[in-house]
Amino acid sequence: MKRRKNDPLENLDKYPCNRRHRRRTLRVMVDYVAEGRPCCEYATTLGAGGMFIRSDNPLPKGSMLKIRFRLPTEEESPLLEMDARVAWSQTPVEDDSTRDPGMGIEFTDKLAVAELGRMLLKIP
Repeated sequence: MKRRKNDPLENLDKYPCNRRHRRRTLRVMVDYVAEGRPCCEYATTLGAGGMFIRSDNPLPKGSMLKIRFRLPTEEESPLLEMDARVAWSQTPVEDDSTRDPGMGIEFTDKLAVAELGRMLLKIP
């Protein structure tokens, strides 16, 4: 694994955060269907509003999907199934080790977002 050229937290104060929900850094297996075939990838960040899925073959912006995952808890958490869309997509770039390829996922069901937010508050 290549070492990142720049510290991503270096310029944190220069860029205001417009997020409505706090994100957590984690590693969660996510299942979804893309172009008629099932896919399994890892999410590396998760918040009540969405997640980042690390993928060498990200879906295009605007793609609608249904994702399934479990929260990383001590006890087995229920399987969560959420409707979502790809908010942004980033393909791999050979000489750029500063950004991981993948896609930013935005959850589209407001009730599910609220419930996920409550569940995330319970995780230490």
